[in-house]
Amino acid sequence: MKHQDTPVALACASAEAVFLAGEAGPVWRVVEGIVRLDRDSGPVRQPVQLALPGDLVGIESLCERRYQFSATAFTACRLEPVRLSAESAREPLLQQALLQHQDRCQDMAMLRTGTVLQRITHLLGLMGLEWHPGDLAWGRNADAIREALPALREMAQVVDAKTETVCRALAHLLPPRSRKSGSVRADRFDPVAGLGRLATSWAANAAPLGAAA
Repeated sequence: MKHQDTPVALACASAEAVFLAGEAGPVWRVVEGIVRLDRDSGPVRQPVQLALPGDLVGIESLCERRYQFSATAFTACRLEPVRLSAESAREPLLQQALLQHQDRCQDMAMLRTGTVLQRITHLLGLMGLEWHPGDLAWGRNADAIREALPALREMAQVVDAKTETVCRALAHLLPPRSRKSGSVRADRFDPVAGLGRLATSWAANAAPLGAAA
């Protein structure tokens, strides 16, 4: 993703690059969806953190440094540049970045430890896609829920598991696919828009950054 001299909002499809390590650019705020931050290690990407709606990414720019990590859209997402109108605007952003880092490190620890079922459960929670038995609204949209998920290999990298193990965990946690064949009707559930609304709703109801769970 190339940036203009005057950055504007970005809309990125799932798996699309937001920026690359080593590039220079603004601080971005995630408005919708989830962004994945990776450390590049040759041909292998090592997940570092997931940024949720309201989070800042590219915070190295607050210290006038180039991006340390590469950012990729884990789900379809939208970001807006954070414009620094004055030097005094940096301090509250640095405070947010510090508290955000603590919370996202805790999330990442939960995504990389415990059983794979526990890790996937936490990941679905971050995405606003928890499945509760008896929730008929979700059951009717089972196919669309699955369409809203990132690719299995992306989820497997984040939770440090094999793709087939993630597939089995999802089969356990999510409602079964409908018996109807064909594509999901867009007028019933838009997986991209729906996922964005869910993730934004999660952020709106989450505890403040740094607050105790």
